[in-house]
Amino acid sequence: MDAKRNMAKEPQPREGETRQMEGLDLESVIERAQGHDAEALAEIYHRYVRRVFGLCRYMLSSREVAEDATSEVFLKLQRSIESYDGSIPFPRWLLRVAGNQCIDALRGRQRGLKVFVEVEDGTSGIDAATSEPSPLGAVISTQERAQVRDTIARLPENYRVPLVLRYYGELSYDEIAQELGLERNSVAALLFRAKQELRRRLAPRSK
Repeated sequence: MDAKRNMAKEPQPREGETRQMEGLDLESVIERAQGHDAEALAEIYHRYVRRVFGLCRYMLSSREVAEDATSEVFLKLQRSIESYDGSIPFPRWLLRVAGNQCIDALRGRQRGLKVFVEVEDGTSGIDAATSEPSPLGAVISTQERAQVRDTIARLPENYRVPLVLRYYGELSYDEIAQELGLERNSVAALLFRAKQELRRRLAPRSK
């Protein structure tokens, strides 16, 4: 798939309509997008494409694969935005769509094998599994972003994907468990081990 060609197919508003959309609040833009307004869909793309691509790039193996996934997310958005009901902030909802797309891509690459496996919850000192999301910066705030991105990309998928969903996609433990088909305790254990491994790999660079 030609990612750049697909991303170019996203709705493109005319210049005057772009200025009009830029002045609208998000709720109004979403309402118009749910009515299949092409300019509103294009505005959502403009506002969130970098954030969606960022999540996809963290989760997937290459820039090209992440671009393909990003294109698919916004194509799916055109079909699914009517289902957004406002029960969670729109950015979280959109990143959940992006996370699902990345998970599907990973599973497809594994030819149907189960990518994410249960782990025993036997780790002492495990983080409390609260339902409140935390920003990635809270875990690695002292590290350079480029170094962190590179290190996360090298983590095993079993660690990398839950970590990105939690701290970049801002999904709760329960939401990650649902997306990955795991028990909540397994998600907590994977996240704890993922953060340990991330800190271990970053430690030599921070000296």
